[in-house]
Amino acid sequence: MDVDTAAAAAPSATALITNPNKGVQFAQKPNFQPLKAREISDGQIQFRKIPVPPHRYTPLKKAWLEIYTPVYEKMKIDIRMNLKSRRVELKTRPDTPDVSNLQKCADFVHAFMLGFDVVDADALLRLDELYVESFEIKDVKTLRGEHLSRAIGRLSGKGGRTKHAIENSTRTRIVIADTKIHILGSFASIKVARDSLCSLILGSPAAKVYSKLRAVTARLAERF
Repeated sequence: MDVDTAAAAAPSATALITNPNKGVQFAQKPNFQPLKAREISDGQIQFRKIPVPPHRYTPLKKAWLEIYTPVYEKMKIDIRMNLKSRRVELKTRPDTPDVSNLQKCADFVHAFMLGFDVVDADALLRLDELYVESFEIKDVKTLRGEHLSRAIGRLSGKGGRTKHAIENSTRTRIVIADTKIHILGSFASIKVARDSLCSLILGSPAAKVYSKLRAVTARLAERF
């Protein structure tokens, strides 16, 4: 049997399904099983290490069970706190269903270290369209002394009212840590929230930011 005959006799991955009465109907698509995490990584274990800031030690200790449970049981990722290196270590397991779970868990733990609540950061495990974006006030405008303090006060508002209004309007979560600002949400929502925060930093009154925010969120609601 020559090569051409053998190739013709071998079954093709896209062999045609035929019917004596109706002739050729459709091409059968190959059915491949999804690759396991260990198969994608050529059998090697994948690691992630997230540093723990000193001011997050106590919150991490209190919320450890809430962090450990979804990571270990739902995402099938091993997790431990390395007290010597002061880092949370993550690694894949033989039964990890998807290697992307490792990065999702790393983003989840990192979001908690930035100051987000566990309930808010947990959305990073369940949804693929969420991200965390960070920037500093000095990236928008160089402020010092009382001008910087007033800018931080405008971002939060009285009793955190301004921050909560932006969060509820844009469906995001915002953490203001000294001069650093962290936003958790979808790409479009983060952009709207960031623009509102930048306007407040530049000195726009809260009422003007609210009116612009209502107009933008109304357009987003119509689009989606």
